[in-house]
Amino acid sequence: MSNSCFVTLGNSYLVIDSGPTYQYAQQAYQKMKTIKNLPVSYVIDTHVHDDHWLGNSYYATLGSTIIGSSVFKELPKLEKTRMQRRISPEAYEQTKQIFPTVFVDQEKVLDINGTKVYIKSVNHKAHTNSDLYVYIPSKKIVFVGDLVFNQRLPSLRDGDISGWIQALDDIRKMDVEYIVGGHGENIDKKAVDFTYNYLKTLKKEVKKRLDAGEDIADVVNEVTMKEYKHDPFYDSIHRQNVETAYRMLEWEDE
Repeated sequence: MSNSCFVTLGNSYLVIDSGPTYQYAQQAYQKMKTIKNLPVSYVIDTHVHDDHWLGNSYYATLGSTIIGSSVFKELPKLEKTRMQRRISPEAYEQTKQIFPTVFVDQEKVLDINGTKVYIKSVNHKAHTNSDLYVYIPSKKIVFVGDLVFNQRLPSLRDGDISGWIQALDDIRKMDVEYIVGGHGENIDKKAVDFTYNYLKTLKKEVKKRLDAGEDIADVVNEVTMKEYKHDPFYDSIHRQNVETAYRMLEWEDE
């Protein structure tokens, strides 16, 4: 469903994104313990989409400190989450909406057994209005959540195309060897390229037609970007992304 990541930091694990359910997180931790039987000191939620944080409900039972964007402070608890509507009651069992208790406005630095971990807020709408990334300089790695998708199309539904591109421009300049996104298995520095190139092309093609005065319905039909048609979620997401981008860029021009 989404990437849940962990880092061994001395005497404990740091988890980045707890996953979509209690059981998912529980199974992930069982796998982690086969590598090294350590507690989980911190869990960092990279943004508010529930496939990345509903596993908090398991880590809370371990006593882990859960960190997330300050946007979580205002997030309402739902009668039914998106994940709850999409999977079986058996798979969702024991899952609860457990929000972070420590919040990041701009930047927070953890020192875990002598290793510095920088949690940085994008501070503007990109994939969402709550994006964080987790940078560990000593390991030359950054975990960026859904700012980076690969092996499937990204979704613009809660984002801002210009802000997202700006965030990726900043990430591409970082001194890292690994960029770990929220979806997909590519984790080298080029992992950012798929999302970056898709969004740049989408913005260019939509803006060109918007500036020419074309109607949104025509633009949705014309901006097919067929080079992506064989990528997962093209059929279900691409047209929606074109429409969303048109409305965003139209608003920017006003």
